[in-house]
Amino acid sequence: MNQAYIYDAVRTPFGKFGGVLAGVRPDDLGARVIRAAVDRAPDLDPAAVDEVVFGNANGAGEENRNVARMSSLLASLPTSVPGTTVNRLCGSSLDAAIIASRQINTGEADLMLVGGVESMSRAPWVLPKNEKAYPAGNQTLASTTLGWRLVNPAMPAEWTVSLGEATEQLREKYNITRDRQDEFAAKSHVLAAKAWDEGNYANLTVAVDGVALDRDESIRAGSTVEKLSTLATVFRPAGNDASGGTVTAGNASPLNDGASAAWLGSEAAERLLGLPPLARIAGRGAAANEPQYFGYAPVEAANLALKRAGISWGDVGAVELNEAFAAQSLACLDAWDIDPDIVNAWGGAVAIGHPLGASGTRILGTLARRLQASGERWGVAAICIGVGQGLAVVLENSTTTAN
Repeated sequence: MNQAYIYDAVRTPFGKFGGVLAGVRPDDLGARVIRAAVDRAPDLDPAAVDEVVFGNANGAGEENRNVARMSSLLASLPTSVPGTTVNRLCGSSLDAAIIASRQINTGEADLMLVGGVESMSRAPWVLPKNEKAYPAGNQTLASTTLGWRLVNPAMPAEWTVSLGEATEQLREKYNITRDRQDEFAAKSHVLAAKAWDEGNYANLTVAVDGVALDRDESIRAGSTVEKLSTLATVFRPAGNDASGGTVTAGNASPLNDGASAAWLGSEAAERLLGLPPLARIAGRGAAANEPQYFGYAPVEAANLALKRAGISWGDVGAVELNEAFAAQSLACLDAWDIDPDIVNAWGGAVAIGHPLGASGTRILGTLARRLQASGERWGVAAICIGVGQGLAVVLENSTTTAN
């Protein structure tokens, strides 16, 4: 079996909902990171790319259903390079990397461009088609920005609660307090701002043409537990008992716009790209549980990926866990019983943002660069997914193993 490696990763800075990237179409965001990935590969003949696999959670608007193909064409890749789009909601671009790595493992491909894109600002409102002509009643538009819409009435009601209410149920189950959530969120902002200030994202990001955005727009460098504690809860009224609300806009990831991409390839890809490998994809895992406990699904996904890599949590030196909510992140960390200082050392999605389809390759690329910077051998990238799923990938630092 061929080994699959990550060679490079690049993303846009992530914009706020309605912020400076709101005027940029998602297929143009995708094209920007594809073009940047190509430009960063000094020896690449673009015709050598076997396929483009992109993740996208919406697909209802300007993504044109197959944003991988559309963005590839807009980025001037040869028309001979195929493209396919994956939808596993928040895990879409990590799933794209998993799919591509399997193609490399089996020898079907030597060079794959993976990534993802989401414009939550530009996600359209949709109107269901009428079952008959000339209806007398009113029709209701549904937002495709986030969460359930056009719900099948056969679905159990406990499965279709909002993501925020689901997180409240999860933190009740695992006794995650409001104080811990606010502390986690403040740390995410502080670490993200510090990472930008120290240049850790300089080689991981590329500006969007015509847009004045030089770092992630949602980061609040001055966040403190004291400030976050004053924010109102969103999904339940606050209260002194266990059922009182704890999830706020400050301890949850925001809505965002952005795109990310990464080169995956076999050993032959080093020659094709003119780049050394950053890390080997050593293990993969997918898991599922009850939809309302979606935030806990990364626990088993990561455990499975580690088992397939032949290592344990004691071997892991770096973790990138997508922070959909502080509460669900803390529940996962408690279950893994790991040192929190190895998790999201350059900040996480509570600060950086979570443009759904782009987050998977963001955490994968960040993990590869963190391993390179720290010299740690093993790392885990994991992400929770709406409707009760989780994905994880284990990386082995190629620089460490080469020495």
